[in-house]
Amino acid sequence: MKLAGIILIIVGVLALVYQGFSYTKTEKDAQLGPIEIQHQETHDVPVPPIVGGVCIVGGVLALAAGGRRAL
Repeated sequence: MKLAGIILIIVGVLALVYQGFSYTKTEKDAQLGPIEIQHQETHDVPVPPIVGGVCIVGGVLALAAGGRRAL
């Protein structure tokens, strides 16, 4: 439980700092024999700040729940 809490906090902080990620996709447009025409597209994926906040709160709650000892 503690490990999950720590991972959630790290993911939440990264989501707040970077606020998204991007990736590049190569697409083939045409091919005429050995000649290929292709282009690259960059896609941005925004991550709302509320997602980072929810991850941090969830991580803190998981750490608190993992710290309790069952009797």
